[in-house]
Amino acid sequence: MPRGIPNARRDDTGFRYTTFHVPLVANPKHMSTTYLKSELQTLWARNAKNKAAEENLPTDSRRGSQVIVIHPGSRFILIGKASDVSPTSVPNVVARKCKPPVPEFVRIEGISRPRKRASDTGEETPEKDPFDEKISAISVSLRDRMKFYKLRVTNNATVVASTFNEQFKPEIIAEYNDPFRVEWTEKVSDEDVYFGDKALRLADPQNAGYSLRYPIYAANFNMRDYPSLQVVLSDLELILRTTLKEKLQVDPKDYKEYSVILVIPDNYDRTYVREFVNLLLITMGFKQICAQQESLAATYGAGISNACVVNIGATTTSVACVDEGMILSDTRMSLNIGGDDITEFLYVLLKRINFPYRDLDLNRAYDWKVMEDLKNRLCTLSEADVALNLYDFVVRRPDRPTEKYGLRAYDEIILAPMCLFEPRVIEFDKKRTGLGYPSSKNVTEEIIDHQTDRVVSSSTSQIPTSFKLWAQTNAMAISTQHLMPTALPNSPPKQSQVAGNTSLPGTNTPAEQSDPQAMVVDEPETVPQVPADGIDVTDGQDESKLPTSSNQTPTTEAGANNAGPNQTLSPPSPAGEFSIDITFEASKLPLDVAIFNSARAAGGDEKIRKYLQAVLVIGGVAHTPGMRHALESRLQAIATPLVPNMEKVQIIPPPKEVDPVVLAWKGAAVLGKMDGVSDLWVTQSDWVAISFGLGPYGR
Repeated sequence: MPRGIPNARRDDTGFRYTTFHVPLVANPKHMSTTYLKSELQTLWARNAKNKAAEENLPTDSRRGSQVIVIHPGSRFILIGKASDVSPTSVPNVVARKCKPPVPEFVRIEGISRPRKRASDTGEETPEKDPFDEKISAISVSLRDRMKFYKLRVTNNATVVASTFNEQFKPEIIAEYNDPFRVEWTEKVSDEDVYFGDKALRLADPQNAGYSLRYPIYAANFNMRDYPSLQVVLSDLELILRTTLKEKLQVDPKDYKEYSVILVIPDNYDRTYVREFVNLLLITMGFKQICAQQESLAATYGAGISNACVVNIGATTTSVACVDEGMILSDTRMSLNIGGDDITEFLYVLLKRINFPYRDLDLNRAYDWKVMEDLKNRLCTLSEADVALNLYDFVVRRPDRPTEKYGLRAYDEIILAPMCLFEPRVIEFDKKRTGLGYPSSKNVTEEIIDHQTDRVVSSSTSQIPTSFKLWAQTNAMAISTQHLMPTALPNSPPKQSQVAGNTSLPGTNTPAEQSDPQAMVVDEPETVPQVPADGIDVTDGQDESKLPTSSNQTPTTEAGANNAGPNQTLSPPSPAGEFSIDITFEASKLPLDVAIFNSARAAGGDEKIRKYLQAVLVIGGVAHTPGMRHALESRLQAIATPLVPNMEKVQIIPPPKEVDPVVLAWKGAAVLGKMDGVSDLWVTQSDWVAISFGLGPYGR
């Protein structure tokens, strides 16, 4: 090489004397792919698979079309395919023809009633009516909230409304002018059984020789109205078979090709689940089944993984916290309050102001529907909606012309749904009168001893042991701790707490540590709020006054006086047991206190903040206007003074255009379309092996 010419630099650019593009070196990170590594991924293999699928393609090829989702409830059964947008709602009621004497359908009165006036009975009555005192206490709470929000209160509204309603005469609507006239079921018919809407359209079931009954009540089989469990299951089978054939076009011979997802309550009874699964798998012959709890299914439908789910049903309200796709069992609570209580309370309140439809009887199905319609249109939890307004409603009765009534109401429209937060007007002892619990010889009572299972009530000796142990949770024990005897070891009495931090036998709550989450009823509140007692409390008369509790003593004596015929109190129980019914006493709590105690049972302050910022309300009552603000303000008033660094309580709205009533069903439908559900199916052979191979211990 000539001197003075620098060394030629090596060409690392990869350029060559050609226009052909040289590809770069393959990235080793991408070498782990399985693309085209198997013959099943080739084009001819995919075409062969699609051709075989087209030959055996079902009539509906959408994903989830072979999965049926069933969500039973006290009033309605939601049933549909997982591929459907919305389920079919069928009234869960059956009318069967029976031999005389035909039992009359009587609804249990769950709301206190005012005493009859002295002018009506001709007898002297005490000066103060307990019902008036309860209504006054709720009204004081409402007035305090209205004053806090600077809303005007009309003093003589009750007198004006009563005068108008008493003088109102109904308007007769001709049949040709009534577009929503009802086609009543014929009185004389050869049909032995009706169900759903046809059963509710019987003008007079008793005179027609039909017995009207609801198979499910309070998240369990209705053993109050049915003579045996087999009769309940036969009615449920009738509803399911007929609905599947008429609404979903699924014939019984095709059941073996369909899978079922059954939505069960959070606080499920094992006998309930066992008998329902046996009905679907063995009796009806479905291919396979998967059972999912309501709160977990609701989180699937809402698209969230952590939430405190509040399901307000017709007869009961359940509260449970869901953490990363799993229900925390210690946070489950069941309240004996529901939408039917709001309907009945609204009727009692309207009757006090001379309800113009004076022949209304809640035992008749068409009259109950009138009150349900009024509840859906009138009731609100927004204090700004309280005004002396004029409403109208239509009454359709068999063999009578349609009548249109006018109604004036003031605070009755908000006092009725406020019974969720002021349950003092609910007769809990009456509601459980005659309410039995189904038992099955195939379900063992020897279940694993959990920590909270050792807190056994001696006042529930007639309830199966399996039900008692299943029902009690840590959240319930926390909620009833103020009713426990004060002589517990290492447990100083705390008169001002709804739920203290005393160490219960078998619980992991240390007695020597202070509990900042104790429900202190004497704490000041941001918004006027009724004390979180859940039994008997006195409302504050002014915002500046602190609410005080009127009764913090154990309610054993009161329970003994009000016990129904099926509840017997036992003598003093041995050590480790208490003379109260923990499950029953916890079911009396106000809704806001129950939610807080449920979140409190999940863990410390961080858990409480986590779940109170993700409260999901589902059920028909979730449609009530103002529910979100009413619940947020009350929870905020409880949590702010008790939980350090508590931020704003948040109520999560359901997804857009999704009805809160069907949210749990939608979540179960989403699960039915996922690939991961394949690990959750229980087939007929699996169920038979569990039932007969392992015996009752396999459940």
